[in-house]
Amino acid sequence: MAKTSARLLALLSLLQTRRDWSGALLADRLGISLRTVRRDVDRLRELGYSVAAVKGPDGGYRLSTGAELPPLLFDDEQALALTVALQITASRPDDTLAEPAARALNTISQVMPARLRHRINALQVTAVEPPDTRPPATVDSDTLFTVSAAVHAREILRFDYASGDDNDQAAGKPPRRVEPHDVITWGGRWYL
Repeated sequence: MAKTSARLLALLSLLQTRRDWSGALLADRLGISLRTVRRDVDRLRELGYSVAAVKGPDGGYRLSTGAELPPLLFDDEQALALTVALQITASRPDDTLAEPAARALNTISQVMPARLRHRINALQVTAVEPPDTRPPATVDSDTLFTVSAAVHAREILRFDYASGDDNDQAAGKPPRRVEPHDVITWGGRWYL
């Protein structure tokens, strides 16, 4: 059973590294038969992983997005990068994502192997923003995801905008239209 479990983890790891894998290439990489690849793919599906099979000459297997988040596999470098990113986000008290980032960091730390957990625990990163007289701006996660989706889809955004003077909206100014290219955070502020 341990050999099968290790093989399933190796298969899952391979499926996460690139978009498409032919059955023959997976069998070759894992040193197993094509029939065993099919059985292992079925086992991954039973465990909640959404593995799509594509027929045809360019067909094969693909790890597709699912409705739920199944267990993930990270190599040591990915775990380190994820930990650093979460620590930076969690260390910004005015960020609306700070608390979820801290919870995610705690969850990830609990499931890390001991050899990696010791390395990660020794690494403590805190984001320090340059001094600024303006208080940091907060953006709720729904707005952040909506704007990011619009950037990704290259959509035009319309929004009301008021400068520091509240007379802008009172003057009946039309909504602003922008074609955003990126969402940027700098100095505790969010920019398009």
